[in-house]
Amino acid sequence: MKREWTALYVLMLPLLLVSMDVSVLYFAAPAISADLHPTGTQQLWIFDIYGFVLAGLLMTMGSLGDRIGRRRLLLMGAAAFGGASLLAAYADSATTLIAARALLGIGGATLMPSTMALLRAMFTDPAERAKAIGLWSGVMTGGVALGSVMSGILVEHFWWGAVFLVNLPAMGLLLVLGPVLLPESKNPSPGPFDWPSVPLSLAAVLPVIYGLKEIPSEGWHPRYVVPVAVGLLFAALFTHRQRTHATPLVPPALLKGRGFAPALVLNLVASLAMMGSAVFTTQYLQSVLGKSPLSAALWSLLPSVFIGVAGPLSARLVRRGVDRGYVVAGGFAAMAGGFALLALLGTDSLWLVLTGAGVLACGMVAIMSQLTDLAMSGAPVERAGTASSLLETGAEFGGALGMAVLGSIGTAVYRHRMPGTAPAGARETLGGALATVTRLPGEAGRSLLAAARQAFTTGMRDAALAGAVLLVLAAVGAAVTLRKTEG
Repeated sequence: MKREWTALYVLMLPLLLVSMDVSVLYFAAPAISADLHPTGTQQLWIFDIYGFVLAGLLMTMGSLGDRIGRRRLLLMGAAAFGGASLLAAYADSATTLIAARALLGIGGATLMPSTMALLRAMFTDPAERAKAIGLWSGVMTGGVALGSVMSGILVEHFWWGAVFLVNLPAMGLLLVLGPVLLPESKNPSPGPFDWPSVPLSLAAVLPVIYGLKEIPSEGWHPRYVVPVAVGLLFAALFTHRQRTHATPLVPPALLKGRGFAPALVLNLVASLAMMGSAVFTTQYLQSVLGKSPLSAALWSLLPSVFIGVAGPLSARLVRRGVDRGYVVAGGFAAMAGGFALLALLGTDSLWLVLTGAGVLACGMVAIMSQLTDLAMSGAPVERAGTASSLLETGAEFGGALGMAVLGSIGTAVYRHRMPGTAPAGARETLGGALATVTRLPGEAGRSLLAAARQAFTTGMRDAALAGAVLLVLAAVGAAVTLRKTEG
């Protein structure tokens, strides 16, 4: 098995970089703005286009990999990711950078399902596969936290393009070692590719994720609710085609596999909770505790220290005879406990917020590793790419939904708690209050700042309580639906 583990470590590099690219622009934004002078709309697209394209193409790329070969698609994606990284690093305009970020999203959409599908093919022993998936889950979760820190360090010592150039050595290594270490695997008889389902899947995924991501900050405005409704309409059309077409992009039979549908739903719920909590913890560290962006990012790395053991530990428990349903339920209970800690926050609770975030992250990795192992073990090998892409698309939806639902709860409480005498901008968001404070004299500014921080913390506590209730229900659901599903 030594060859398989060496191959796995090679696969971890692109996976880490793809997950890091979600957050790698956090500290590069001011330098990019000073250099490229993007408009407000262009700046939003520089941030968002990567995640939108990635989420929209996951199902397409997963199915394509099953047909042409997962290794081939992975290497094609690595080349595209490397080329797009080079283009982004030396972009001389905001338009070029947006285009490069879109290309990075295309490359990322090929890399994510391909790594999991290859892992499924390489590790035929269930125990070894579970351990490998545990490591995969830890890298995937940790990469998002590491991306923002890497961004801050590189921008501070080099220039903003360095956050993209760091991708090149890893992609080069993958292109050199991949053909040697990675076995090719694909569906031997896939049938014709369902091209009409590609635009349908994009039309279903992109408007929903766009609307859900904007609702927490902008409210339930028609210009965000309508895209969600349009996306859901296309989702219904996409589902109908999958049920009626002879060779669909996503075969309905895949969802009927052992534990696959519950794993898909529970994975979405876990992602909802994780991303919903991240909306608050990042703001809390910076805007409530007053940490600088880089300092906040470094502190946020601390909860990630223990996530590397959560996945392998959950796999060991299952191997020793603990029912998988109870292990996943325990992960949800841990996440609920993390939210319960966040519900105790005051306006100066650094170690409490870090502990809560750490418990949440450990529970998340334990859940993700077990649900991924269950879904991938039960899926036919020839459909491994499609199965992986479905899980990852569900996670993207869950993250967007978490930001919308929990973010909206926190925002509503914040606005209710702010004094009616506060300036209008300060009553909307904590960021608006911080901007207003700089224009107010002495005691008036300090009083408004204290009220805004208290209102935000109260909103965060209430959202955490709602999250804890949801996770307790998910724990019960996991214990019931996943019992006796261990492979």
